[in-house]
Amino acid sequence: MAKLAINTNYRMPSGYEIPVLGYGVYQTPADQASDVVQHALKVGYRHVDSAVAYHNEQSSAEGMKASGIPREELFFTTKIPPRQMNYENSKRHIDNTLKITGYDYVDLYLLHAPYGGKENRIGAWKALVEGVAAGKIRSIGVSNYGVHHLDELEAWIKSTDGKEGQGKGGVLSVNQIELHPWLARKDIVDWCKDRGVVVEAYSPLVRATKTNDPLLVPLASKYGKTPSQILLRWSLQKGFVPLPKSVTKSRIEENAQIYDFELADDEMQKLDTGVYEPCAWDPTVSSD
Repeated sequence: MAKLAINTNYRMPSGYEIPVLGYGVYQTPADQASDVVQHALKVGYRHVDSAVAYHNEQSSAEGMKASGIPREELFFTTKIPPRQMNYENSKRHIDNTLKITGYDYVDLYLLHAPYGGKENRIGAWKALVEGVAAGKIRSIGVSNYGVHHLDELEAWIKSTDGKEGQGKGGVLSVNQIELHPWLARKDIVDWCKDRGVVVEAYSPLVRATKTNDPLLVPLASKYGKTPSQILLRWSLQKGFVPLPKSVTKSRIEENAQIYDFELADDEMQKLDTGVYEPCAWDPTVSSD
């Protein structure tokens, strides 16, 4: 595979690029977000993944600004809240994100989860599409979307493009889902890869529950890495964009040190045998 580095980017269907490693701020308190984001950027991250529901958009953006790194070299993601999925709420959230961050645009705006029923999901998507047309957003996508919901959105995009002109239905660039060897989601991953949609992996470290797993320990020993670094390397070699999160500065650094080794094909295959364990909150399996 092509050699990866922390400053490697993938090109999204929108035409814009996304860094291959993101720094997640889920559950990061607002009063800590600025400091840890600054540290992540100092380490080399250029991609910060926030959400309206995390209540730390503003402080994350403050950390990005305080880093002194030019805005055009940074990548900021946020998301429409899962329980507020409709057109009007989404328009309001887009404008509020720009207001509280002070940014002229958001690099990536996602629908956080496929809640609210079809009409509200499509309404929220239309708000994102309009945000792109207005220059408020560069790329748009979804999170926690399973194949059922991806098919629904794709059908609406194609229908709208057919009626109103190419691109009027919006361009789906990203699907962010929980991904790791014990939750491989092959059906969703295949759907996205067949269409060039970038797959982002949240909880790539399995919430630190697999530190002593026999799949990871021998590989960590062989490469002189931690189990977390092995998991992140697996994610990168699968072509995903992993989003590790931590407020511990040494772990933020550790999670970025994953570019000086490469797992062999047979090792990747062995990790791929991880057994599925359903997570407690999993909207991708809903048929709503």
